[in-house]
Order: sequence, then structure tokens, then C-alpha cells
Amino acid sequence: MDGTTAAPAKTKVAGKPIWPKVPAEFVRAMLAGHSALGLAFAALIYLVCFSGSIAVFTQEFGRWEQPAGPVLHDVTPQAADAAFREVLAKNPKAHDLFVRLPEPAYPRLSVHGDDAKGGEHTWFADASGKVVAEQQTPWMTFQAELHTVLHLPRAWGGFIVGLTGVALLSSLVSGVLSHPRVFKDAFAFRWGGSKRLQEADLHNRISVWGLPFHLVVSLTGAFLGLTVIIVGVLALATFKGDTSKAYALFTGPQVKDDPRPAAQPFNVEAALTTLKARYPEGRVNYLYIEHPTEMGQHASVNVVHDGRLSRGETVVVDGAGKILGEVGYESGSVGMRVLSTMTPLHFGWFGGWPVKVAYLLLGLGLTAVTSSGVAIWLARRRDKGRPAPRWERIWIAFVWSQPVAYAFSALVAVLSPPTPPVAVWGLATLAACASAIVGTPAGISIALRRIAAGLLTLVALAHAGFHFGSMADPVGWIIDASLLATAALLAATTLKPRSAV
Repeated sequence: MDGTTAAPAKTKVAGKPIWPKVPAEFVRAMLAGHSALGLAFAALIYLVCFSGSIAVFTQEFGRWEQPAGPVLHDVTPQAADAAFREVLAKNPKAHDLFVRLPEPAYPRLSVHGDDAKGGEHTWFADASGKVVAEQQTPWMTFQAELHTVLHLPRAWGGFIVGLTGVALLSSLVSGVLSHPRVFKDAFAFRWGGSKRLQEADLHNRISVWGLPFHLVVSLTGAFLGLTVIIVGVLALATFKGDTSKAYALFTGPQVKDDPRPAAQPFNVEAALTTLKARYPEGRVNYLYIEHPTEMGQHASVNVVHDGRLSRGETVVVDGAGKILGEVGYESGSVGMRVLSTMTPLHFGWFGGWPVKVAYLLLGLGLTAVTSSGVAIWLARRRDKGRPAPRWERIWIAFVWSQPVAYAFSALVAVLSPPTPPVAVWGLATLAACASAIVGTPAGISIALRRIAAGLLTLVALAHAGFHFGSMADPVGWIIDASLLATAALLAATTLKPRSAV
């Protein structure tokens, strides 16, 4: 938030101020901390916020990328068992397999596992459980991993993203504390004056209007990103540094390894039948099956209840489908129940499409707040006679590089799926940022917005053309239409308004 909000008014009732006077030194300290945090982490916060806004629709992008299906809204336990056994037959020595059942956000039956050569694959199955296609969704994976780990090694990437969440949370708190009138002036705009003041008001208003959302996503993001450190601290405090015991708190009953061959592979049908009887109102969305052909075979099964703000309850079952116990995400302590809300709260994966659209808009609002915060600081420097034109160009080029890079990587993913999207994204980001060498900030902004609009149009048209005769999933058409609408909106922002006649 910009430091242009006026000081508290001396409103009095019976000779006493309504609002307690905030010491000027405190306000200046908070504003200095807010500016320092925002500038130090600006690029990371912007990238994490932008990528997070897109990641809300990760599941839908997977459906868009492979819209031929098969699209299933429900499957029988027998079909799930048949799909599991067919994939297991590709590698009978597989250590584990992941069976994902259809759900509203992702209506596919899939099994993830290793082939005989050790390569990882995910296969789609039809309503009978017959494997019919291999999942090919490189762009979905790319954008999800960009937000969660920045395509770095998982431990380091998660730590950096979590640290960015802490910086964002601290910046939000310091921004509110540095503006005593921020809530009172929630709808105050100074139109018609300085452009910097207008931008500062818009920056502050969006910050306040979306503050509950901003606090939730930054807090949950910091927690999810720093999980490894949090578990490490828990292990030191409770288990003398034994992290395996700390992780055991979140995995449920432990099953002893027994490598002897089992008479039969893990029985998915029996497990699902037992769980349906135990949780008649619940819905299984995945099974993580370990040692499927050994005597120590067991599975962690996630059971969700529609209407609850929860990731679901994890239930451990043995190879015959006998329930061994629960982790306690929904039946355990308050802490476990709160932990269960973290992922759906952070990504907006609850409440269906309306909530996801709201998260997209609010996430883009937070992205705009980050962008405008740096722009306002640069404008303030210019007004004080200390301009930084090079940094102004670099920042505006970086801001608009992401729509360009995302659109270009999606286009290449449609036209040439084997090409790594992260490499295309990286090259497109560098090329867009190179535009800072020439031109003005306004010119760079307009040029990159027009390029992004053109690329988004090409993505939608190319995708619709390639899948025109096989688009079984309606989400494919919905996303193509949304991409065209976004392109039109971006292009419209580059048009100069006509002078009044």
C-alpha cells in the first residue's frame, strides 16, 4: 500500500477523538517495512500470485488439454478394480499405484504407476475399467509446478514459495498498520488529480476490499510451502528429531512391511465396497496403494464429504479391504481439522465454479496490487527528482511478460506436446523482459498486452481446431471461449479512447 493516505482526522465526540491517535513514528516504521518487504520480494510475490491465480483451474486445464475423455461421472468398484489390475499387469513389481476416481472437478478414472522399465505413466480407463489412453497433460503439470515449487527441486522450491507467502503476509499486515485511515477510506478515490495518487488509491482500495482473501491465501501458502520446516520443528520438539515419527502423525495406522508374495493383488473392489458401507455419505476420490502384490499390501484412501471445507478423511485399509483406522483429518483434533482445510482454502477447491472464479479474480487483484505497489514507488522516486527509468521499463516488461509467456507455452503445448513447456515459458519470459532495452514503459505495456492477446487467440483457435471432432469434455469449449474473451479484453485495454466530440 502506498503511503499517501491522509493523517487521521481530528473528529471528536464530547471533546474526545473517536479514533486513537497513532504515533507518527510507528506509522513511518510500518511504511518503511512495508516498502522494504514489497521491493525485496516484488518479483517473487508477483510470480507466485499470478501463477496461483491460474493454478486455481489446474484440474480444468488438465481436462482442456486432453478433452477427448473418457468423461465419467461415476464408476463401479468393479471397474476401478479392473483398471488397477490392468495397470498393475504392466509392472507386477510396482512399489505403489495411485488410483484416482471420477469427481465433479475431474471426471476421469485414471491409474498412475510405473511400467516394466521404471517410467512413470498415468493411464485413463473407460466405464468398464479398460485402459484406453495415456494421460498427456504437460502444460497442466507445468503451471501447477511453477506455482508450488517454481520448477526447482521440491524441497528448495517449496521453501522459497513458503518464504514468499510469509513476505506477502508480513507486507499485508505492515501495509494495514501503516495506514490509520485505510478502512475508513475504503471507498475514497481522488479522481482527476495526480495519476500517482489515483493509482495509490486504487492500490489501497483493492488491498482493503480483498484483505480477507489476501490474508487467507498468504497464510495457507506460507504453511503449505514451509511444511518440511514445520514438520522438522515438530520432530525436534516432540520426537527428539525423528522426522519419521512426526510424519506418522499424518499417515494413520502403520502397516509393517512384509515382502512375501500375496495370494492375490490388492482388492480395490473390496476396499471401495467396505468404505461405502462405512461412509454412506462419503465419496472416495483416490486410493494410494502400497506394495500391491506383497503380504504387506495396504492403501491410504481419501474419503470426501461434499459440502465440507476439508481435503477429506484419509482411511487406511488392508489388502482385503478391512479398515485399519483413520488419520483424523475430519474425526481427530481441532489442529488436524484445521490442517485439512489448508489446501482447499488456498486453491479455492471448494464450492465449485463460483468459488474458483472468485479466487481467480481476487488472485489477479492481489497480483495487480503487487504490480502497482512497485510502480507507485518508482513514480514517487520520479516525483522527488530521483527517477529510475531503467527499472521502470524492466518492471513493466516483467509484469506483462507472464501473460505472454503463459500464452506462448500453452500454444506450443497444443502444437507440439513433447516440447517442455517450462523451457518455452522461460525463453518467452526472457524475450519479453528484453523489450525493456528500448521503448517507454507505456509502449512496452501496450506491445506486450497486444502480443498476449494475439497468442491467447491462437491458443483457443488451435486447440478448438485440433480437437473439434473429439471434444467430449465441455470444459474444452468453455476454456477456449474464456481464452478468446480474455484476449478481447486485453486488446481492448490497449485502445486509446476517442476524444469527445
